[in-house]
Amino acid sequence: MNKLNAIDWIAIILLAVGGLNWGLVGIFNFDLVAAIFGDMSALSRIVYAVVGICAVYVLAISGKLGKN
Repeated sequence: MNKLNAIDWIAIILLAVGGLNWGLVGIFNFDLVAAIFGDMSALSRIVYAVVGICAVYVLAISGKLGKN
C-alpha cells in the first residue's frame, strides 16, 4: 500500500489553498495572495509558483491517491 508522505500532504494542502484563492478571485474578484503579499510582488510570485509546482506534483502522484 502506498501511503501519502509529508510532502504529498503539503502539496495537497497548498493546492487546495491555491484553489480557494482562485475561487475568491472568480466569485468576489479578490486575490488573497495579492492582498497579503502585494500585487505581483516577488513574494506573491513565489507563492503562485509554489502552488503551480504543487499542482504538477499532485498530478504526478495522482495514481497514489487513488489506491487503498
